[in-house]
Amino acid sequence: MAEAMPFLTFQPSRGPTASAAMAFWTGLFSDGAVLFEQRRAADAPEGAGTVELAEFVVAGMHVRCSDSYVEHAWDFTPAVALWVTCASADEQRLLVDGLAEGGTTFMPLDDYGFGPFAWVQDRFGISWQLNGPAA
Repeated sequence: MAEAMPFLTFQPSRGPTASAAMAFWTGLFSDGAVLFEQRRAADAPEGAGTVELAEFVVAGMHVRCSDSYVEHAWDFTPAVALWVTCASADEQRLLVDGLAEGGTTFMPLDDYGFGPFAWVQDRFGISWQLNGPAA
């Protein structure tokens, strides 16, 4: 059976790196962990020392990522977000505040008629939709 998971392509020539993002996210989420991280060789002709392929977990979600040494015309878009259902109001507030720091808030934490919710884009350009705990 096929298996799907998000894949994030970072472009270090524009600033953010996969390694920095993984360190931040796995430190913020209580279950955060880097499962593996394969780097390009230090003497590689392109992208020396950057992340060739990595996998991490946050909020029970496995995500793969890499650093592209090719600069692409596109980047991350807020139209695609990682959805997180928080276990408590305290956890939701912690994640909203942490992810929004240095980023952009599209929808601040509030009740929009379907419970507490926030939508932020973090400092790495990744969009997060943070849903509150079930009532």
